[in-house]
Amino acid sequence: MPEVDLEQFAQNKVIPDTLRKEILTALSYYPELKGTKIHFVFKDNIKKSFMQAQPLVKTMFRSRGKREYVIFISHYFKIGLERIFIHSVPFGVLVGWLGHELGHVMDYKDRSFFSLLKFGFGYILSKAYLIGAERVADTHAIQHGLADRIIETKNYILNHAHLPERYKSKIRRLYMPPEEVMMMVEAR
Repeated sequence: MPEVDLEQFAQNKVIPDTLRKEILTALSYYPELKGTKIHFVFKDNIKKSFMQAQPLVKTMFRSRGKREYVIFISHYFKIGLERIFIHSVPFGVLVGWLGHELGHVMDYKDRSFFSLLKFGFGYILSKAYLIGAERVADTHAIQHGLADRIIETKNYILNHAHLPERYKSKIRRLYMPPEEVMMMVEAR
């Protein structure tokens, strides 16, 4: 199979040079996002996560096709006393994490303004809604061919010796387990 020119997926994107290959690789699984404006931005105070996707607030009143999105990326992930720096995370894990966040963008793209507002409040206020939203993002990533990367990401977190068990339990509660990802792939 010929190598894909990843730069074609940079259209309408703001991408930091230090993660360019990882971001473009993740975007290559979502060709329908080529025309979508997405800003990948480093932000150091993301609570309890490496990344966070959301619509760019100033564009939420625009029509669905003209909205812009931002994926915040932390330079490091801090849980308890442990800090994991983004550049120490394996390539495949980053692609999986980015693929999950792009799954959120896919979910946001077709929502009306009021549906986005409802989503935001539900995500913040309801654990059941939060679990559902994370499953939808994982499902998008799996349907776009990122199952192996999603599993790699989940295993990286769940098997990371220095992360507190409390955090791992939260991941088990909120996100699809690797076994369920495999079952989804096998069912397709």
